[in-house]
Amino acid sequence: MPGISVGFIGLGLMGRPMSRRLLAAGHPLAVANRSRPSVDALAAEGAAACASPAEVAERAEVIFTMLPDAPQVEEVVFGPEGLAGAMKPGSVLIDCTSNDPRSAERVAGAMAERGAHFLDAPVSGAPEGAEGGTLAIMAGGPKEVFERCRPLLEILGGKVVHVGESAGAGCIAKLANQILVGVTFLGVSEALVFGAKAGLDPAALAEVMSAGLARCGALEVKAPKILSGDFQPGGKVSSHIKDLRYALAKAEEMEMPLPGASLVAELFDSLRAAGEGELDHIAIVRAIERMAGVEARAKG
Repeated sequence: MPGISVGFIGLGLMGRPMSRRLLAAGHPLAVANRSRPSVDALAAEGAAACASPAEVAERAEVIFTMLPDAPQVEEVVFGPEGLAGAMKPGSVLIDCTSNDPRSAERVAGAMAERGAHFLDAPVSGAPEGAEGGTLAIMAGGPKEVFERCRPLLEILGGKVVHVGESAGAGCIAKLANQILVGVTFLGVSEALVFGAKAGLDPAALAEVMSAGLARCGALEVKAPKILSGDFQPGGKVSSHIKDLRYALAKAEEMEMPLPGASLVAELFDSLRAAGEGELDHIAIVRAIERMAGVEARAKG
């Protein structure tokens, strides 16, 4: 899709580096955001600054949204000067928000009424993955629309997978991802705190575990943050709470238990109650540290 006009709405921790990659790839880019400084920063790099989602729709053939939650997505779509009344027939909305599958269905319906198309394509990989174009992207929606947009998605992601034809399929894949991430974070936290309580150097423990069957992305990426006490957010506790809330609601709808995810959600809730909701989600280790009375920090 060389030179196709692209829009991007939502220029936060993830949206700004993603939009920059699209601009750097040579695509004319129109941007909008609730706060103006991010728009101005992209405009200084060559993007067209827009005052509303409707203005983005006027300028772009494919529009990306990367927003905090379903209410913000629906405001961009259904609100005043929203996308629902402005999308051109044949254009595509790709929502990369970690969203409620039911919201994705509503947005897909609104796009269909305009003769436009919709993909829900949440991502995983933190701001570092957004900057490097190595995100995992899980897309739901019509396969032919996905294939049409694949070149754009591959600018953003190192692994781009079509997970289902129905609206909301991408959201469900992201919720599954968040279940696994949360439970894995708990496992990493318990293992390192357990070792620290027994008198081991958590750094040495992380090193040896990373060479065996316990090795995992959570250990590789997040153990250094635990060991240094660095909880500046990539993914936030508050965002993960939101994702697990949607996962647990979907599980209840399907009449299946999620015992691990339920426990992780409770521990994340305890962090938010302690005023730690804006920390990186690996701060779940703090809940375990408090119960154990020891911190899993590197020695020396």
